[in-house]
Amino acid sequence: KLLRKNKIIFIYLTIFVKTINCNYAFYNTIFSIKNEIQMSKTIGAILRELREAKGLLLREVGANISLDPTLLSKIEQDKRMPTRAQVKSLTDFYQDQKEEILIAWLSDKLYYEVLDEEHALLAMKVAEEKIKYNRKD
Repeated sequence: KLLRKNKIIFIYLTIFVKTINCNYAFYNTIFSIKNEIQMSKTIGAILRELREAKGLLLREVGANISLDPTLLSKIEQDKRMPTRAQVKSLTDFYQDQKEEILIAWLSDKLYYEVLDEEHALLAMKVAEEKIKYNRKD
């Protein structure tokens, strides 16, 4: 009787562990999808979202950072890549999202630079290793 009871407990534990693993896998899948969506946003999309979240017009942001609203519109539509100076002004304006803006700008710059290159991914991996090796942390 004790053996049978232990066997039933073992079966329940097995089902419980499988359920936990399924939920964990599901959570990881959802989390990675969310991260992929975040990572795929362009600098323009991020800037537009930040501006709209604050309820500001293009001309209001442009006036605050001394940037023509037409140019800012082109940046938000990804028709024009902002310069480093423009990105600096934008990060000063959207201070709490400074890192997100900088990462989006740099990743977009890199992406458009190697987009049509046959060995782009391998070159990016080598560049990553060079950065890690030469970093002075």
